[in-house]
Amino acid sequence: RSAEHGFTPVRRSAEHGFTPVRRSAEHGFTPVRRSAEHGFTPVRRSAEHGFTPVRRSAEHGFTPVRRSAEHGFTLVELMVVIVIIGLLTTIVAINVLPSGDKARVEKAKADIALLEQAMEMYRLDNLTYPGTADGLQALISPPASLTRPERYRRGGYVKKLPEDPWGNAYQYASPGQHGAFDIYSYGADGREGGEADNADIGNWN
Repeated sequence: RSAEHGFTPVRRSAEHGFTPVRRSAEHGFTPVRRSAEHGFTPVRRSAEHGFTPVRRSAEHGFTPVRRSAEHGFTLVELMVVIVIIGLLTTIVAINVLPSGDKARVEKAKADIALLEQAMEMYRLDNLTYPGTADGLQALISPPASLTRPERYRRGGYVKKLPEDPWGNAYQYASPGQHGAFDIYSYGADGREGGEADNADIGNWN
């Protein structure tokens, strides 16, 4: 006991039995850990970290363990991260995949619009639209049915006929069911008719 601090706390060792452990106004009692040589060994307390955690070993009893960024995530933390990534992947799939289908439909409509413009230029030069049998190939080279081939534009009206976004050829009919000529795609299923993504896409819709 001291006049300044009152009773002095002690620790036990193999040599002396109980050994005093100092008390300070700054930290209070100093926590201890156990070792094979001295029994309990002081473990410092800091305002930043508090007490240092310990783990038990077969040789020394409890050994201090300091957690740092070097040890990485715990199993629970990793599981939480994996669950969050899974949820985000599902959300992206739900929202992006339908957008891909919409993008293909818009691409088909853009192709058809360009072919439609080329067909109008063909008519201005040749005074008529090519027949169904001539097809869209008439925009590349003069068809055999053309009565005045000298009016045909040198180099054609398109450099190359595009395929629809599903890898199929665009269809052509003149006269068409919806106008003077129809240019259309059979859609995702490549067959006439259908609904939603399988619906036909033409210059009339």
